[in-house]
Amino acid sequence: MKGMAVAIVESRVTGGVDTHLDVHVAAALDHIGGLLGVESFPTTAAGYQDLLGWVAGFGPVAMIGVEGTGSYGAGLARYLQAAGIMVVEVDRSDRQDRRRQGKSDPLDAISAARAAQSGRARGEPKGRDGAIEAIRTLMVAKRSARGDRTATLNQMRALISTAPDDVRARFAHHSVAQLVTATAAMRPRPGDIVGYATRVTLRELGQRAAYLADQIDRLNELITPLVTAHAPGLVALHGVGPDTAAILLIAAGDHPERLRNEAAWAHMCATAPIPASSGKVVRHRLNPAGDRQANHALWRIVITRMSSEPRTRAYVQRRTTEGLSKMEITRCLKRYVARETYRHLRPPVAD
Repeated sequence: MKGMAVAIVESRVTGGVDTHLDVHVAAALDHIGGLLGVESFPTTAAGYQDLLGWVAGFGPVAMIGVEGTGSYGAGLARYLQAAGIMVVEVDRSDRQDRRRQGKSDPLDAISAARAAQSGRARGEPKGRDGAIEAIRTLMVAKRSARGDRTATLNQMRALISTAPDDVRARFAHHSVAQLVTATAAMRPRPGDIVGYATRVTLRELGQRAAYLADQIDRLNELITPLVTAHAPGLVALHGVGPDTAAILLIAAGDHPERLRNEAAWAHMCATAPIPASSGKVVRHRLNPAGDRQANHALWRIVITRMSSEPRTRAYVQRRTTEGLSKMEITRCLKRYVARETYRHLRPPVAD
């Protein structure tokens, strides 16, 4: 199982923890990097308390670094912050170190501690303790419901294409809404075994598609008000709907102030051009890391604006005349949109 590393830094003692789903493995270092001890703790509230007490037993704790504050380290990060400990996010251990030293939970914990002790780990945690976490959990259900509904509709279309002639003639030219309504209301009568089985299957799939559509509507009724209240300026931007805004907010997390500037946000969204040598000329490419969902959300905004916003259409025409390809123009526009959306990631300040 892929682990997460947590490091604890203070004035004299530095600790590190490699976290998993069920067990955290902690290590403590002295102020010059000497190993003080290694211990395991369960991923429970009592385990978090024991872990913090164990590290504090070596000296006062000033700061804790957590790798994966948005995943396996989320619970520990919340506990430590509630205890008044400053939490810092730590990147996973260096690949070269892993090749030289091997891969184990204690080594990962020590590596995390050293990263925090050296100051290499300075990022603020993403956090899962506010409105954005609520939006994220609802979007999980909506994303799976939407995917399941699409798969169900595809199954219905494929089934109709090979169905008996009377069934195929009845449903072949229905729109999606008509197909779902008509099939969900079917009352198949026993008869020809193939025709009966086909009608029963279409009815079950139609009822499933109708249920999933209702589920998506119910989730939208919860998601839209949360997104609008948290980031009204973001939703007001041209081409940004509740879904797109939700994806961008989830990428930024409950604590968007951890993103130092709009360049850091663009890098997270994988829209920052990185110099890359091909051996002959230096080109620019989109960085391969970053949040793919956020990158796709920016692309959706750009595509919408390219087809409906006069200012963007004029920009595309001008840059095309200058010799840029559509891919290069899209990259430039995504970078601009990243800069524009960054200003609206934080909730409005109350008067």
